Amino acid sequence: MALHIKLFMSMLALSFFVNNVYADEASIRNAVQAQFPEHKIDSLKKAPFLGLYEVVLGDDVFYVDEKAEFFFFGHVVDAKTRVSLTNERVQEIKNSRRVPLDTLPLQYAIKTVKGDGSRKLAVYTDPNCPYCKKLEKELLSIDNITIFTLLYPVLNGSLELSKKIWCADNQIKAWDDFMLRNVAPTSKECETPLDALVKSGRENKVSGTPTLIFADGSIVGGLIPAAAIEEKLQSAAQAK
Repeated sequence: MALHIKLFMSMLALSFFVNNVYADEASIRNAVQAQFPEHKIDSLKKAPFLGLYEVVLGDDVFYVDEKAEFFFFGHVVDAKTRVSLTNERVQEIKNSRRVPLDTLPLQYAIKTVKGDGSRKLAVYTDPNCPYCKKLEKELLSIDNITIFTLLYPVLNGSLELSKKIWCADNQIKAWDDFMLRNVAPTSKECETPLDALVKSGRENKVSGTPTLIFADGSIVGGLIPAAAIEEKLQSAAQAK
């Protein structure tokens, strides 16, 4: 269940009215944060419409009035352009978010080095994700790169499959065999870091697979073609 749906359902269960009139954003933030103790408010600021305040939690956006009496979930749409201002803001937040590579559990990655390995890319991926398999085909044509494959088994049946891939004598071959040639890994038992990888993905707000993270910390959620990957790798290299 998406965070915004959870927030909406929690608000349906709450009936609260605050008599205080808050004079500043800090006070409004504190009042809103009190309603969501399990989630950190990333930002709160005055919205450019309806006298509301915009609240950002992760990749979700909702609105609150200046008294923190009412919460508003859903899209604010410009009647003239029919553009969702909320969706534009969500995309802006996603595009600006950065996850430094050195904060990822790369020690638990399946590490593939091609050419001189100078360019770096981390990928949260699920072996049962069809778009992840398509991404592997796009990555075939890219050289001079180090790919950190972070197993993120969130789909049905992916946990056991990921365990077999991780426990294979040759992890890279087991991964390529399954993702590119549909050859299932052989059964083997060993200790795995999958719990840590899933925890890492959740902490970094990875909501789907594949999720690509480049050397400059920029994030791309979903499948992109090789040409777009090359462009992002070049941009990340120049940003250093």
